[in-house]
Amino acid sequence: MPQSLARVAIHIVFGTKHRRPWLDDVSLSEELYAYMATVLKANDSPAVVIGGAADHVHTLCVLSRKVTIAKLVEEMKTGPSKWIKTKGPEFRDFHWQAGYGVFSVSESKLIDVRRYIESQRQHHERMTFQDEYRQLCERHGLPVDERYAWD
Repeated sequence: MPQSLARVAIHIVFGTKHRRPWLDDVSLSEELYAYMATVLKANDSPAVVIGGAADHVHTLCVLSRKVTIAKLVEEMKTGPSKWIKTKGPEFRDFHWQAGYGVFSVSESKLIDVRRYIESQRQHHERMTFQDEYRQLCERHGLPVDERYAWD
């Protein structure tokens, strides 16, 4: 077969270092999500939706067949981290946590995951990021080692 095709949707989740609420300002977080969408597009992995809460980000995107997950997440963290530090002296200590979670999303669940990401701010009125992350990992059969999950 001379043509290589792929369509792999993934849900990426990562938090701010020590879960600090850096992204509490909705207008700032919307700018950040737009910046991240540009980074994803530049890596041939277009965003379906990006959202989150004050202390973390969720991304649903279509993974390029030419980019590794690790490289994509690195790009999603590095550029936006530098960008957010330009938003004022109060952001000079901004950092993402070291780790991340990536979960496969079947085509039949794209709409559900999109809605889930779009409703993050309301969702986190009743659940912490840590509890949400534990649930996501459990649902996908990934054990969480609490000693290393949070920084």
